[in-house]
Amino acid sequence: MPSTTPTHDSVLLIQLSDSHLFAQPGDRLLGMDTYDSLQQVVSQVQQEQPQIDLLLATGDLSQDGSEASYQCFRQLTAAIKAPARWLPGNHDEVPAMQAACVGTDLLKPVVDVGNWRVTLLDSSVPGAVPGYLSDQQLAVLERALSEAPDRHHLICLHHHPVSIGCAWMEPIGLRNPEALFAVLSRFNQVRALLWGHVHQEIDQPRGNVRLLASPSTCVQFMPGSEDFQVDSTAPGYRWLRLHGDGRIDTGVSRVSGIEFEIDYSVKGY
Repeated sequence: MPSTTPTHDSVLLIQLSDSHLFAQPGDRLLGMDTYDSLQQVVSQVQQEQPQIDLLLATGDLSQDGSEASYQCFRQLTAAIKAPARWLPGNHDEVPAMQAACVGTDLLKPVVDVGNWRVTLLDSSVPGAVPGYLSDQQLAVLERALSEAPDRHHLICLHHHPVSIGCAWMEPIGLRNPEALFAVLSRFNQVRALLWGHVHQEIDQPRGNVRLLASPSTCVQFMPGSEDFQVDSTAPGYRWLRLHGDGRIDTGVSRVSGIEFEIDYSVKGY
């Protein structure tokens, strides 16, 4: 859907990631009530961001893959008055997600906003934790880039395409990052890659492309950890101010007042 925002103006995007909702509100992941934490993050977005042009949900919206969990996500995030786009993560069940999105644009992979094109890729593999971009997904990316040479591009996926310095996460990132970067290397209008999955904040360059990862709206993972370890940092979201000339201002905002006791008996992230 073409954007109505003048291309010289900036636009504001909000990223919510890794909410891990259950069919039943009140259920917990690693000791945290994921429904309550998402609700608090959404409230903070409402307080801090008065005019939002696009809401991005970058995977693991659900923990149990139930259609009811996606309906919960829709209901909670409806308070954010902006167009939205979703992509799946390794915990998501695509058929259930699709059922919850019937009659909407939530799963359309390409959206233009201001002088930017945002492309959302599905790196999920049914029944697996690591990610992979199929030939079909790579074709979606190449087409989106080819058809908008005069726009700046933001590419979104769930799995991390580069090492993030956490040994336990090395095997569960994107398995074919070279295929992704081979496509991106042919297009000089790509400004940033944005992902979820890692439950922590990352902002670093790779050539002329900015690499961005963001907090979970629930439990955070300890940066630089050798083994699976939960961090005490609070849930949050990322905001991105995309300027008409290709510049990006971005930051992370976290809620306060969420206290929980980590329950390491939960396995199978």
